[in-house]
Amino acid sequence: MSDEHDDEEFPIDGELDLHIFKPNEVKSLVPEYLRECHQRGIYSVRIIHGKGTGVLRGIVHSILEKHPLVADYRIGGSWGYTVADLDPNADSSDL
Repeated sequence: MSDEHDDEEFPIDGELDLHIFKPNEVKSLVPEYLRECHQRGIYSVRIIHGKGTGVLRGIVHSILEKHPLVADYRIGGSWGYTVADLDPNADSSDL
């Protein structure tokens, strides 16, 4: 994450709202958040990316597609968020 957010605490509660972050922060933030959720036993993560042009959604889906902790993901309700299901049996200690 950028220095802009370094002093802030963000709740690890299974819901990540990307609206307060810059697009270039998302590529490192989402994997870090998924790892933290997994280590805390949170296996369903809602990532709010908004509808917009779909660019941010595409970045998020690209990350989820390749992430070793993600078992599955799907668009939520109104296309403004994605739900990622994490594999409880995956090993997050090396990530």
